[in-house]
Amino acid sequence: MASHGARARSGGRPTLEEVAARAGVGRGTVSRVINGSPRVSDATRAVVEAAVAELGYVPNTAARALAANRTDAIALVVPEPETRFFAEPYFSDMLKGVAAELSDTEMQLLLIFAGNDRERRRLAQYLAAHRVDGVLLVSVHADDPLPDLLSQLEIPAVISGPRSALETLPSVDSDNYGGARQAVEHLLSRGRRGIAHITGRLDVYGAQRRVDGYRDALRDAGLGADEALIEAGDFTEEGGSRAMTALLSRRPDLDAVFAASDVTAAGARQALREAGRRIPDDVALVGYDDSAIARHMEPPLTSVRQPIAEMGRHMINLLLTEIADRRPAASRELERRQVELVTELVPRASS
Repeated sequence: MASHGARARSGGRPTLEEVAARAGVGRGTVSRVINGSPRVSDATRAVVEAAVAELGYVPNTAARALAANRTDAIALVVPEPETRFFAEPYFSDMLKGVAAELSDTEMQLLLIFAGNDRERRRLAQYLAAHRVDGVLLVSVHADDPLPDLLSQLEIPAVISGPRSALETLPSVDSDNYGGARQAVEHLLSRGRRGIAHITGRLDVYGAQRRVDGYRDALRDAGLGADEALIEAGDFTEEGGSRAMTALLSRRPDLDAVFAASDVTAAGARQALREAGRRIPDDVALVGYDDSAIARHMEPPLTSVRQPIAEMGRHMINLLLTEIADRRPAASRELERRQVELVTELVPRASS
């Protein structure tokens, strides 16, 4: 009866004080249990959690966030047009990994596009108001001002791949160099010698590393990289088709192509077919990502698998660590964590 009367006086919603009274502990102890503090014994934690369950207590997350100067929101920022986000499996797989890892937290995820100057200005204003606790940046280009803006605003951030070898922000990426080497070494093992490469956007560090891996694999095989066999792409299907057409006009004797993404490989395949080239009889084809596109292509596409969803999970974990570190940026360790996950070649009929 006493607890019923207490709930009636508090408007029907159990309070922190009522939980403390039921558990026979202080209000601060209840707060520490609810906030996951390790400074509570297992026995005390069990008593408090039992009282929470009995009373049906629900923490006031808005009040907690305000008191901690937090919003309980994370922004996933994609500095690309929306059309590219929905066209390329890389982004949806990344989002799946991020969302899965956040599902056990109270954090809300905001998806924000910043593919043009107007969207970037609007985003800058939004971030300056500190409406999120942290930011995940996906598909970052070398000249993108957003990482530096986040550093200036002292907003915790993690990016999907470093901007350069000297990256200062925490980042998560796959082994682009090693993945490219695997692709080229696989083609060499199939007896291919005129191996072309359609790159990704070369203002993306990961695309540069794939070119490095391509060149070094050929060099180590005693062939050397023929620059006429390298054509710039942009990770899109249209870019892959254009690049393949240019390569065929320049080097019609090529017998293999390593494309910087599965989407690019799909465009290259179309151009090869229009030119009357059979895959893999005339030209072997390898992509990158091992997306659903690779599995459903005809013939099925050999591709380098990078664990994109796992990358998303690692990014969230790094970001939550950054958010929990409440020290001023100037007092943090200068060395930031750079996570690089392994890649794996998945052979299929295209090679």
